[in-house]
Amino acid sequence: MEHKKLYNAMELKTKHGTLVIEGPVPSRELKELDFHEDLVAFRPPEQQHKALTEIADLPEGRILIARDQNTIVGYVTYLYPDPLERWSEGKMDNLIELGAIEVIPKFRGAGVGKALLQVSMMDDAFEDFICITTEYYWHWDLKGTGLNVWEYRKIMEKMMQAGGLEYFATDDPEISSHPANTLMARIGSRVDPESIQKFDQLRFMNRYMY
Repeated sequence: MEHKKLYNAMELKTKHGTLVIEGPVPSRELKELDFHEDLVAFRPPEQQHKALTEIADLPEGRILIARDQNTIVGYVTYLYPDPLERWSEGKMDNLIELGAIEVIPKFRGAGVGKALLQVSMMDDAFEDFICITTEYYWHWDLKGTGLNVWEYRKIMEKMMQAGGLEYFATDDPEISSHPANTLMARIGSRVDPESIQKFDQLRFMNRYMY
């Protein structure tokens, strides 16, 4: 499958200044930008910066960023699902995962996450994809935000809905292990019925054995 990546951008005004929301950004440009020290949700900032450049080099990899001058203050990643997850078992070249989204505390509540998703979906290529995201409460910054799991989940759902992602049921054990965990997905307008059926089989692997 050919992975076309069309660059889009928008400006987002916040009380702390105007951010540029843009992408997909190639690895060579990501390397030249500073990576904010508060981007610590998944791994230390230096390591996460390196991980983003590696994802950007993947044929299907997409990195969109929120940029304050020369500093990355938020990002979202898209790539094929982890080979160890059930979502890769269908070997679908048109199923892509929103793997991570993060915004520094200073710019939270300013609509940065929504803007990252909206700019992502400006690319017509997403009409050829089923885009999924798996949300696990143990990745959420409950301590930093002071929110409980249900309040945080509501915020996550609203943000994902800005990119056209909707709730989908699944019997995946990790998602089923806590009622706040959720699977959300966006099925592009050009995705064929056979791929949608395959996705349904992946969602309910305990029902369909194949």
